[in-house]
Amino acid sequence: MRKSVAILVALGWGGGLGAIVCAMLPYVLGYWRFQRPLPGWFIAQALGVVLIVLGLGLIALSFVEFIRAGGTPMPTAAPPRLVVAGVYRYVRNPIYLGLVVVLLGQALLFGQQGLLGYTAVAWVISAAAVRFYEQPRLRRKFGPAYEAYVHSVRAWIPRLHPWTLEDPAR
Repeated sequence: MRKSVAILVALGWGGGLGAIVCAMLPYVLGYWRFQRPLPGWFIAQALGVVLIVLGLGLIALSFVEFIRAGGTPMPTAAPPRLVVAGVYRYVRNPIYLGLVVVLLGQALLFGQQGLLGYTAVAWVISAAAVRFYEQPRLRRKFGPAYEAYVHSVRAWIPRLHPWTLEDPAR
């Protein structure tokens, strides 16, 4: 896939899906309203902004690695090789993790307890998609290389040090 096409597909598909999950649904559900702040609430709001920026950065870096590998995060336009570079050396599901971090940041920014529940539901759906769709597909496609990756890089909690194929932990 040409890099320019991969960029457009990743932005359209990923950006559209991300906008729905991280912006449109929380807005429609009424979670994008600031609650009456408590004393010292500005600290939580500042942390919320930091989490939103970190989550969006994690998602963007994930997309970059898919494009470098010759594909997109969209399953029908996936790269021909297993993506284990960049942020994928630290955590297996950085796009989903970034989404959860963005939603947690919004919950803190807006002071919305309901958004914490929404975040939990989004994480459960993401974890189910990984477990029952993505992992079996990647196991079939990449076999032992994916198994080594799974045994060395956690799904949701980032490693402190980047994984390499020569990593003795595998």
